[in-house]
Amino acid sequence: MCREKAERTGEKPFPRNLFFIGFMGCGKSTISGKFGELFSMEQVEMDERIEEQAGMKISEIFRVHGEKAFRDMETEFLRGLCCRGGLAVSCGGGVPLRKENVELMKNSGKVIFLTASPQTIYERVKDSSDRPLLEGKKNTDAIREMIEIRRPIYEAAADFRISTDGKSIEEICREVYEQARR
Repeated sequence: MCREKAERTGEKPFPRNLFFIGFMGCGKSTISGKFGELFSMEQVEMDERIEEQAGMKISEIFRVHGEKAFRDMETEFLRGLCCRGGLAVSCGGGVPLRKENVELMKNSGKVIFLTASPQTIYERVKDSSDRPLLEGKKNTDAIREMIEIRRPIYEAAADFRISTDGKSIEEICREVYEQARR
């Protein structure tokens, strides 16, 4: 990659934001974190930051306030990010469901749609208890169904798409770099 050149010249290869979207378990947190590390970008984990601001876990926000309140929190959080630059943002899986969120992301950077097969996602999330939308539905058929519902929304929001199946974190970051620099 061009990390060495960026370090030598002080150039920021991505002065605008990069927003990583996709279904839960597709690798948004891992890839945005590594990418941020490689290119000296601040990594922002939306779900974690919203939990900090709300003082409760997302599953608790869903239970106490409902999904709409959580989605409103996501939109407000995005508004705050979009006046900044140079962020590698791991978005919650539902962020692109709102047109306003997509507009906010596109106006301040590029949107990267990370994909993974239902089996890969199942393997990554099967032991997690922090996935309220998967409660009682942790199986590849249910995951496939949810992915198919969201896929057109993710595709419409994305500037480009990258599969994470069977690739190393470095390979995925290299693909993101190459696509995002275009």
